Amino acid sequence: MYIYVDRIAQNEFQTEGLLRLINESGEVKFKCRTLELPWRENKRTVSCIPAGRYQAMRHQSPRFGNCILLFGVKGRSEILIHYGNFFHDTLGCILVGRDFLDMDGDGHLDVTFSRATINRLYDLCTPSLEVIIRDRFKKKPGLKKKTAKRAAKVELA
Repeated sequence: MYIYVDRIAQNEFQTEGLLRLINESGEVKFKCRTLELPWRENKRTVSCIPAGRYQAMRHQSPRFGNCILLFGVKGRSEILIHYGNFFHDTLGCILVGRDFLDMDGDGHLDVTFSRATINRLYDLCTPSLEVIIRDRFKKKPGLKKKTAKRAAKVELA
């Protein structure tokens, strides 16, 4: 199985994305939203990881329970796909949720129903899989908050 994470928007606080779980036949088995930190030169605890291909496995974390553990991230370890709603819930990992919504009123999109989303993803994954992370930002001069909100409503393909 494959997990594709397409990063669609980024600002100084966070990176929003779309996740698809795809089986060996190319069928999409699951879709959700992702939230990560912004790119800050792959520095631990403050940056998302580089785009690329990573081996991964289902994992039981003492802190997060059901999650996906990524291997081979250069200069980093213990990178997980796990639950969390806000960009400050991650120290470089990937959070998953059903939708984007500014739940705490801070002006930043958060992910909703995160625990239920990671549990569903975990249940559908094979024990080992590959994670492909791609930067798919649509960079436009003068990108405003309204545009970022519209990007959150992009239908998963």
